[in-house]
Amino acid sequence: MFIRSEHRGAGGGAVLLAAVEEQARAAGADRIRLDTRHDLVEARALYARHGYAEIPAYSRGPYAEHWFEKRLSGAVDVGARTR
Repeated sequence: MFIRSEHRGAGGGAVLLAAVEEQARAAGADRIRLDTRHDLVEARALYARHGYAEIPAYSRGPYAEHWFEKRLSGAVDVGARTR
């Protein structure tokens, strides 16, 4: 996620993260995984504050140095809708 420098510190990252989580729940996801770079200390702190736990690497990429996961409570069971 990217927040322009003039808007950082105003809670925009938390708002975007909550919106992504809500959309993931609505789509039936039971967890979110993400990665970030080592130097993005603020991003890592944001994820930790919002319940993301650091996990072992699950992907490779030039900027993936820390990996996180959050289990989503209240996830919708998409299969239940069609039963």
